[in-house]
Amino acid sequence: MQVNMLEAKNQLSSLIVAAERGEEVLIARNGVPVARIVPYSPSKVKPPGAWKGQMPYSTEWRSGETDQAVERLFAGEDDAPAA
Repeated sequence: MQVNMLEAKNQLSSLIVAAERGEEVLIARNGVPVARIVPYSPSKVKPPGAWKGQMPYSTEWRSGETDQAVERLFAGEDDAPAA
């Protein structure tokens, strides 16, 4: 369903009900669609810490050699071999 701006202003409640029923509701300006009314759906992003204990990871990445390489990178020294 496509409605113009003035009609949308006057019938906002019924347009929202239509969107909740699954209808596509487009709002147009001078016959050109500029907005869509869609039903609200809550965010699907999990809160911080939601994956705690569910993903295995290795603790073996930390070594003296790795620490030195990180320090060199932070100091601006190029650790990569020349091409």
